Amino acid sequence: MYEHRHQRLLPRRAFLARVARHFAIASSLVFGSLLAGIAGYMYFENLALIDAFLNASMLLGGMGPVESPQTPGGKIFAGVYALYSGLVFLVVVGISLAPLAHRMLHRLHLEDDRAKE
Repeated sequence: MYEHRHQRLLPRRAFLARVARHFAIASSLVFGSLLAGIAGYMYFENLALIDAFLNASMLLGGMGPVESPQTPGGKIFAGVYALYSGLVFLVVVGISLAPLAHRMLHRLHLEDDRAKE
């Protein structure tokens, strides 16, 4: 997927396409996670769609739920979803920054190889 350190730097157009692909993957993960959270709140807490959206998006964004869960199933779901949301945040940051970090490191390796010549 990525070029080897001895290969040339990826052209800007191809690099921007790579960034766009990574952004699409990260966005899909966030959107899918939000849908799962909405469905969970609607099922376990019998919340209306808009209230389920609010709680799921607040948890996914790291702010915490707006309404405290009332049912045992809702409490377990909220706890598991909160843990999952924390992991999703880390994964999305990693997916989003991977092409930028790779390009920076690749450029440094190319400069280092030229200095050794």
